[in-house]
Amino acid sequence: MPDKPSRTRKRPVAAALEGRAMSPSELARLTGVSTDTLRHYERKGVLGIPARSQGGYRLYRPEAVGRVRLVRRALAIGFTLNDLAAVLSERDRGGAPCRNVRALVAERLAELETRLGDLAELRDELRLLLRDWDHRLAKISGGAQARLLDVLADRPMVDRAVARQPRTIRNDNLRRRLERRQ
Repeated sequence: MPDKPSRTRKRPVAAALEGRAMSPSELARLTGVSTDTLRHYERKGVLGIPARSQGGYRLYRPEAVGRVRLVRRALAIGFTLNDLAAVLSERDRGGAPCRNVRALVAERLAELETRLGDLAELRDELRLLLRDWDHRLAKISGGAQARLLDVLADRPMVDRAVARQPRTIRNDNLRRRLERRQ
């Protein structure tokens, strides 16, 4: 029979938050990121520069756990590291970047709404395309070519989807690469 968890047993995060400094590997383990990511966050200015041990090793304060989690969650909803660096820097200096944060999230929501609209149009076009292909396949014998892909040349909606989707993907990838270099 497995032991019942003790209510007095400390969870890993609680133990880390007791006030002792953490190594990069401890912070990485607690937050689910790599130590390289922690160094990247430092370079970008979203995670403060940690103290150093006598041996020169990084030592993170317990508050770093919350900061890394905040950064991860903000990235998940569409913030960039540059956005976060500006906002967190202002906040750390005692400023109130709340209206800016709200504006950034509103901008991300508008971008998401546009993407969702584009995806809905593409979904509808794919449904029509499949219906057309099913009709074509029903009319030919088993071994004959239906040349389904040739039909794509006559579908303007597919052209619009092609024009929008790769550009969005390229821009996102380009933005991420540029952020990593800075």
